[in-house]
Amino acid sequence: MPRRRLSASLFNLDNFRRQLASVDALPQLCLLGVLSGLLTGILMVLFRQLISFGAWLFMPGGYSEAFESMPTYWRATMPLIAVMIIGIGLYVLQPQRAQKLGIGHVIERLTNHQGQLPLANWLNQWWVGVISVLGGLSAGREGPAIHLGAGASSWIGEQLRLPHNSLRVLVACGTAAGISASFNTPIAGVIFAMEVVMMEYTLTGFMPVILASTMGAMVSQLFYGTEPAFAVPPQIIGRLVDIPWITVTALVIGMLAGGFIRLAGLAKQLDRYPWWLRLAGIGALTGMVAWWYPEVQGIGYDSVEVTLNGHPALDMLFAVALAKLILTALTLACGVPVGIIGPILVAGASAGALCGIAGVALLPALGADPNLYAMLGMAAMMGAVLQAPLAAIMALIELTHNPNIILYGMLAVVIAGLTSRQLWHCQGFFISTLAQQGMHPLQQPLMQALSRIAVPAVMERAIVRTQAEVSRAQAQKLLDANPVWLIISRNEGQEPVALVAADLARLLLDEHYQNMESIDLLDIPGKRLDLAPINLQATLSEAYDQLNEYGTDALYVEHTTAPMIRKISGIISREAIENYYRYRR
Repeated sequence: MPRRRLSASLFNLDNFRRQLASVDALPQLCLLGVLSGLLTGILMVLFRQLISFGAWLFMPGGYSEAFESMPTYWRATMPLIAVMIIGIGLYVLQPQRAQKLGIGHVIERLTNHQGQLPLANWLNQWWVGVISVLGGLSAGREGPAIHLGAGASSWIGEQLRLPHNSLRVLVACGTAAGISASFNTPIAGVIFAMEVVMMEYTLTGFMPVILASTMGAMVSQLFYGTEPAFAVPPQIIGRLVDIPWITVTALVIGMLAGGFIRLAGLAKQLDRYPWWLRLAGIGALTGMVAWWYPEVQGIGYDSVEVTLNGHPALDMLFAVALAKLILTALTLACGVPVGIIGPILVAGASAGALCGIAGVALLPALGADPNLYAMLGMAAMMGAVLQAPLAAIMALIELTHNPNIILYGMLAVVIAGLTSRQLWHCQGFFISTLAQQGMHPLQQPLMQALSRIAVPAVMERAIVRTQAEVSRAQAQKLLDANPVWLIISRNEGQEPVALVAADLARLLLDEHYQNMESIDLLDIPGKRLDLAPINLQATLSEAYDQLNEYGTDALYVEHTTAPMIRKISGIISREAIENYYRYRR
């Protein structure tokens, strides 16, 4: 029996793109997930090394969180210098559209631009992220990490000209790998990507995202080891008798989280003031607070370690729980694009520790280890601000490696999330922020389902292009190719028209037209559809929007084969899209 030779065409890029267009392209998406995770992990190491290099230049001991060891006047002046640099860099050197950075920008581009992230914004994220962390503002590195990872992953898809449905998965892969590499929490990275950024759970999304998160954590662990972002005490014990005070703590955290979202939402009201005045105001306010409490500056993971492993002063806990939360919200409201995940975790830990200390003082029989309340405060604050309960619970488990507190964590996260949502009447931070800008990241079920599939998976490829006027012999030659549709070219500046090929075949067999030598395909009886263009990489949701925008019933699918040369690859009708959704959902 002769050995079968594998065809090289099975491995070419066109086949790879065609396979990715389908909703069932798991092997291909998993390969992309591995590439995305590795690239994001490398970028996260570079980003953290940039922060470390900047700290080595001017921070005491080369430690990026050493604001407490700096001269008072210097740490109070740094926020003003930082906002000045960021303001000049973003406003003068770059166009306004490149000022959007961080997780909110990623969600916006995923919702409205199929995951295509602009290069200018991505480049800005590097230096803005470093300066905001080292410049003494209340800022985290996780927001920049997600933007950098998602942008790099989207770049892979754009360079390979992959279908837009795979770009969405790549963005989720970069998000998960960014969180995983920053916190060393791979499971929380996966849940965060699906719950906060993608806002959907699908099998084809989960598997590649899991691989990406794993690769991102592996790369990070090669450089920084397996320890999480900050040290957590090995023994944190909860008791059923703690549940009443945990409930009170969660209510307090939920109120703080809702206040944070509302305060950050003041951006629209502050827009009436000049940008430079807003930046100067938040820089001065941060410097004033940092004069007495430098713990509000930077990410604040060192403050979490003191809270969990030391004996923090009550005034310091109050400053971090309230002032850091307020400063982070006002920094965003004033137009400085900083990361929020690190600061809200730190503020949540301090607020939780304060509640734990208060519980011991007021109700000794119901109070327990303040460290338990600190960790629950972190998870509750994260879950309430982001409205991402699963991601918060998984972060708690991975940070503590303590399954014994899962029950208490679930309770705290749900109560805090409900409190924030019901009493403050606000959704998650990113949904609320985008809604204020006139955008809403939650898609309708129909559009969400259609965004998972690309046009090549549904389009009809059996087409033939032709001029409107053909001879009988030319018409027969067209039909010899067994097309389903004839794409009829019209005058320059006019879009082509589609004709059902069977109608031309019927005409050639009709005895009334036997003597017709010249056939006008635009005039003969038959089903014709006006067409509008759609790119080969587009998703079915994009095609559906295009159909509604142009008011047509079909689109011709085109792609570039060479510079200035466009080729029509197929045709996709409204009926085909609706049938695919009806039978595959």
